[in-house]
Amino acid sequence: MSEKLLPEARLPRHPDPSRVRRIASDAEALEAARRLAAEFAPGASQRDRERILPWDELDRWSESGLGGITVPRAHGGADVSYATLAEVFVILCTADPALGQIPQNHFGLLGVLREIGTEEQQRRFYAEVLAGGRLGNAGPERKSKTILHGETRLQRTADGLRLTGQRFYSTGALFAHRIPARALDDEGRPVQVWVPRDAPGLSVIDDWASFGQRTTASGSVKFDAVPVDAGDVLPVWQLADRPGLFGPNSQLVQAAIDQGIAIAAVADAIAFVREKARPWLDSGVERAADDPHLIQDVGRLQVDLHAAHEVLHEAARTLDAIAAGPVTAEASARASVAVAEAKVLTTRIALDASEKLFELAGSSATRAQHNLDRHWRNARTHTLHDPVRWKTHLIGKYLLNHVLPPRHSWN
Repeated sequence: MSEKLLPEARLPRHPDPSRVRRIASDAEALEAARRLAAEFAPGASQRDRERILPWDELDRWSESGLGGITVPRAHGGADVSYATLAEVFVILCTADPALGQIPQNHFGLLGVLREIGTEEQQRRFYAEVLAGGRLGNAGPERKSKTILHGETRLQRTADGLRLTGQRFYSTGALFAHRIPARALDDEGRPVQVWVPRDAPGLSVIDDWASFGQRTTASGSVKFDAVPVDAGDVLPVWQLADRPGLFGPNSQLVQAAIDQGIAIAAVADAIAFVREKARPWLDSGVERAADDPHLIQDVGRLQVDLHAAHEVLHEAARTLDAIAAGPVTAEASARASVAVAEAKVLTTRIALDASEKLFELAGSSATRAQHNLDRHWRNARTHTLHDPVRWKTHLIGKYLLNHVLPPRHSWN
């Protein structure tokens, strides 16, 4: 099933504020994530197989209050720890990594708002989020030289500010109430424009056709002279000149998504070996679960899975410690390095577990009815977002030569 959705065809519903829960603590956030995961998991395979977009599920996500868990307490949010944020994504992405990935940019954008938003912008946008509003960015341009280059422009005209350009890899935009987009202003400086989803001239097109993470709807966004309020523009060019945690925050969520994929793949491998796989004829055992080779492989997978999860937790705790004090250039670098280490391990276990699943479960596990290949498709697709080879490079340069990582959302 493929949908071509323009704003006039379907807009996300604004949740009834009276139905949106206000989460007040880390414990409440984790409980809300577990509750939603239990609801989302049974339909995950069908949504992937038939590409059923999770509109209703995201409405429930909004009503759960999870969208506001990183809002500062001064603005009415729970301001949960980075450790809790990471674990929320692990829980949701174990249940359905495509659905779980959709809010990734929501929290990345809130991280940018925290660092460079004015008091008025924070007051207004945080209030929208606490009322159930969803954010989904208009991602990089498809044919630009690099992710940070592009031709999208915010120009001052006789009729006011106007935004023009086309973006791709826009995870969450189709379902969002605001779509922040990166552009260059008249002075050539990068800015972030928080465009309302129903703005005239804004089109969101569901042309995402990847073999994995199929229901993220990470397709195109077009801006055709979209009118922009000056109060909706954030000066992201300032981020390059000040140390912060917006990059490590974004990358921590990415690593947590991969960890969720890995946990689900290992769980399905164990279940299939126990319940459906046959022992090899030379094994001399009655059950596949008693094959000593399979037992050893499952043990090794579990060790790697646990190691990746613990390093993810350690990275999150590092961010929490750094956030508690002034964020210096050195502290920001340590945060990037810590999260890079987690990203290396979660990438490897997501790929290894989703591949090893079939070796452990046997040829019958490849039957389409089981749809177990979705784990590998999801892992392979999502881990390509930011090449893990550059994570090891970042770590090595820091340790050997004390080179601080560049400041952007991919570090």
